[in-house]
Amino acid sequence: MSYKKIPVERIKKIGLVAHDNKKRDLLEWARYNKQTLAKHKLYATGTTGKILEQELGLSVTKLQSGPLGGDQEVGARIANSEIDFLIFFWDPLEPHPHDPDVKALLRLAVVWNIPIACNRATADFMISSPLMEEEYDRLVPDYTGYRTRKIATGK
Repeated sequence: MSYKKIPVERIKKIGLVAHDNKKRDLLEWARYNKQTLAKHKLYATGTTGKILEQELGLSVTKLQSGPLGGDQEVGARIANSEIDFLIFFWDPLEPHPHDPDVKALLRLAVVWNIPIACNRATADFMISSPLMEEEYDRLVPDYTGYRTRKIATGK
């Protein structure tokens, strides 16, 4: 498979998502990393974005709440190169009515080869990487062949 380069600018577009039981963890992480986050463009699902804006005074583009389509909005932005990496503190011990959306979001992060952190330790490593302050070429499979394949119509 061939690959193409997607440029990631110095100012990163960061998606922030947290399940209800993980919102406090994400807020504490974001508070600790406020100075770094302030240098970048932030996107978050509804309630998470509202909490981050109120508590940290950072500008956050707020999408729908996760169960109302916010996870899918984040996924669409990933697919359109409008989000460069994702911090998603999800709760593995609680059932979620929108679990298929959660899995789809994680799948899209992998399909489009964006960094994703699902816990604080990984988020700490990601945000402290020297790549946070640099431009970066993200390699993504060239899906042209998939998009232009012939589909059997049964006729």
